[in-house]
Amino acid sequence: MEVTGSRFCGGTERGRMEGWGSYTLPTGTEYRGELRDGAFHGRGALLFPGGGIFRAVWHRGLPAEGSFTFADGLEYAAERWDYCDGYDRRFYSEIRSGLRAAGISQLTNLDPPRQIPAGCYDCGDGFYNPETRIVTDYELKFLRNADDEEHEWIIRTCRKAEDRAPGQKPGP
Repeated sequence: MEVTGSRFCGGTERGRMEGWGSYTLPTGTEYRGELRDGAFHGRGALLFPGGGIFRAVWHRGLPAEGSFTFADGLEYAAERWDYCDGYDRRFYSEIRSGLRAAGISQLTNLDPPRQIPAGCYDCGDGFYNPETRIVTDYELKFLRNADDEEHEWIIRTCRKAEDRAPGQKPGP
């Protein structure tokens, strides 16, 4: 993720974004939709670099109602969220494509899972190096410094480079 300036393509009125347009934030997230008086207003969507989409009806820059769809097609539901709960721990790709044979576990929703740099953890939005306490994106560009709380959560919860499922061979 290369952080650059924001970009806008669309109509303006009195020097403000107006009508339909596309606005790309410095993080690479793009808004496509209606704008009014320089703010998201009306129907529009945020398209995230990782592939997720937040579609919403916006009112003066704030979402009045909306829905989020993950890159793999899974739709988030605030009510009755049945995905990866205490009773069914399957990944969405396993729900869609079925389980593997016994003894060949799937470690992540991605198959095959990402290669994690030695000594690091996959923390969901990038890799975490506990030595430097730095989180990078998956292209190894800086995202943030982890505070003590995030450090402990990652060490306790996330997959480390050496973690393998039974029957899974090490990568090259």
